[in-house]
Amino acid sequence: MIAVCCSRDMSSDWKIADNPILTEWAKDINPNQPWPEYPRPMMERDDWKNLNGLWDYAITESGSEPVNWEGKILVPYPVESALSGIKRRLSEKETLWYRRDFKVPAGWKNQRILLNFEASDWETTVLIDGSVVGAHLGGYDPFSFDITGYLTPGKDHELLVSVLDPTDKGNNPRGKQVTEPRGIWYTPVTGIWQTVWLEPVSATHFDSFKILTDVESGDISLSPIIVNLKDGMTINLKILREGNVVAEESKPYDETLKVKIKDVDLWTPGNPALYEIELSIAENEIILDQVRSYTGFRKISVGKSEDGFTRILLNNEFVYQNGPLDQGFWPDGIYTPPTEEAMVYDLEMIKKMGFNMLRKHVKIENRRFYYWCDKLGLLVWQDMPSGDRHTGRSSDDIDKAPEDRKQFEAELSRMIETKYNHPSIIIWVPFNEGWGQYETAEVTNFIKDMDPTRLVNSASGWADRGTGDIHDVHHYPEPICPSPEEERAIVLGEFGGLGLAVQDHTWEQKNWGYQNMINTEDLLEKYEMFYSIVHDMVTSEGLSATVYTQITDVETETNGLLTYDRRIDKMGYENVAKANLGLLPPSLESNSRIFIDNFKIELKTSGSDAEIYYTLDGSDPDIKSLKYSGPFNIEETVDLKVIAIWYDGSSRIRSYRIEKTVHD
Repeated sequence: MIAVCCSRDMSSDWKIADNPILTEWAKDINPNQPWPEYPRPMMERDDWKNLNGLWDYAITESGSEPVNWEGKILVPYPVESALSGIKRRLSEKETLWYRRDFKVPAGWKNQRILLNFEASDWETTVLIDGSVVGAHLGGYDPFSFDITGYLTPGKDHELLVSVLDPTDKGNNPRGKQVTEPRGIWYTPVTGIWQTVWLEPVSATHFDSFKILTDVESGDISLSPIIVNLKDGMTINLKILREGNVVAEESKPYDETLKVKIKDVDLWTPGNPALYEIELSIAENEIILDQVRSYTGFRKISVGKSEDGFTRILLNNEFVYQNGPLDQGFWPDGIYTPPTEEAMVYDLEMIKKMGFNMLRKHVKIENRRFYYWCDKLGLLVWQDMPSGDRHTGRSSDDIDKAPEDRKQFEAELSRMIETKYNHPSIIIWVPFNEGWGQYETAEVTNFIKDMDPTRLVNSASGWADRGTGDIHDVHHYPEPICPSPEEERAIVLGEFGGLGLAVQDHTWEQKNWGYQNMINTEDLLEKYEMFYSIVHDMVTSEGLSATVYTQITDVETETNGLLTYDRRIDKMGYENVAKANLGLLPPSLESNSRIFIDNFKIELKTSGSDAEIYYTLDGSDPDIKSLKYSGPFNIEETVDLKVIAIWYDGSSRIRSYRIEKTVHD
């Protein structure tokens, strides 16, 4: 892969704006080229030019062009972020302007040149040398312009970008962005917040393609959309596994190519098997365009499990799905992670904590995020960013204006189209808690028509209309379970929110959680108690999945498993993983820890096949310690430590001081 970049060192033109806290990755940013990675892993070409870096910026009243440039902004970090170097909030009556020069590499002669934006929030207009190239509405989806006709070989061109963003003053999809952050509503994002890049293509080239895998037959079907296709051209498809060719097909284009794979290796969280794809267009054996991609064999469905409950099935088997709510906010980059390494850290921690899923909450990430979910083996529930000023619980769908509905469905369509090929994404969630919820059945059918291969969770929390594949409830802080249904799976789409503020790692001194904890041990014990309830609901009540709020603190919310700056793992990922996997420590039946004459020690743990070991002198127990066989009495103060051990793992050690007191 050849990524052309700028040559002048511009680091002296940028510094991070003052901020309450920063992640450790902020120091790793190269202002000459932040986010240097190829932005579209599902359709990768060799040649491209990254336009990230320092651009001129100006902020004007709407309708006014800049008279002077105010300084430098670091793209792709939003203007509200510290990493942009600006950290300024705009009103809906202001326009954000960007400017930079660029030159097309000489080696791209006789190619079509595409200007690609991975995301810009919200109304974006692009000009080259003063001529309008095009405009785009939407804050989360990639868009492109063919700028060939605006270019002159060897010339330096001026690229101008203007952005208007109503945030919560309009009905545009915006997720949790508000002009006045508070509670569960956070700092807004305006302008370019993902990679901007140039790409050369031939006159005939792939615009996109759809990949479909069949776990039963082993078939891979690929349906390309090709620009300027002509009779006589050949499409070549090659499938590889770990570098070895396992299937290939070459034939004149007839819309769909299909190959069969023997002994299919299924994609699961425990085995994220991916097949590489090489795809090309040829004319008279001359390659016109070639791209690389990948896919995974996995099936998601709803059906009966062996215990008779209707559940979410992965590859025709029930797999309990457990993951955190992932809001995708960062203290220094807001919507934009400081680096790819920072973004991947979150995903790797989710895996280390014993989760197999995440719910991407009312935000759509860059395409490399889903590539890493595919690669690491994380199931994704993908929310559509909510809009409208109507928020909160509602027993009725709102009356959505036709123009707002059209825009919502356009952005919803783009989300599905641009993320369709990722095996990690298994569920689309159009509405959260009634926010902007309208014509739920119609929207559910709209999604099903676009993508019949995935499940639709029509309404996550509070505003169920009986539609879709899933009945999803929210409850804070303790877990609850909906009643089992015949046609739909039941899930707990949000719960928890146990808050613990860590000094020197908070956004503000004033913060909150759904239930505030005193210290780490208090937090861990409550978390373990919640998951003991959850595991029982999974086996006895048919619960298919749970979503814990949340992976990180966000601004004034301190209910994360990690602090907002990602520097503190509050409970220790090993302890969280044990709870998530059901390896819970023994608990003491009695709530009392003080006695006068004698005290009965009675222990219990989850799972009938666990063995309990204990000590009474404060030393750490193991398999060589005393084995618990039933209740027993003590007559003196002891420091009890207990552990549960299974054939495939053990719980953490839990401590109890049981103290004898003198009777007056």
